[in-house]
Amino acid sequence: MEENITSETTPKNGTPSEEVILGSGKAYSEKKFWQKLLSAAKKAGIKVVYGALLLFYVLKSNGTPKGDRLKIIGALGYLILPIDIIPDWIPVVGFTDDLAAIVWALYSVAKNITPEIRQQAKDKLHDYFGDYDQDDIKVFD
Repeated sequence: MEENITSETTPKNGTPSEEVILGSGKAYSEKKFWQKLLSAAKKAGIKVVYGALLLFYVLKSNGTPKGDRLKIIGALGYLILPIDIIPDWIPVVGFTDDLAAIVWALYSVAKNITPEIRQQAKDKLHDYFGDYDQDDIKVFD
């Protein structure tokens, strides 16, 4: 059942409540995010994973505005969805649509990416890929 945004869930300023934001991402959950990242990290590639990690840590940040959180939930929800415009199993191009969603979201919320968030993402990236070439992720830095 789809949740309706009503006056009961929306403050006077028109911004949906935190519960509505987190509940609106039916495809997104933290558990699904980590499962997808673990299962597809090598196949998706370092750029997709780094972008997703940046978004995840911006989402977890207390200072991220609700509108930006919705954008992130949409992009990460798309990454998690089993049905894509371009199926993930297609070699070379399978994750390009996911990357496009991630890049759009990163561009939209770039003001929220702090040096601390970048470091958290890089630390987690090292867990997945070991030592990696910094030039591989330079596009997002």
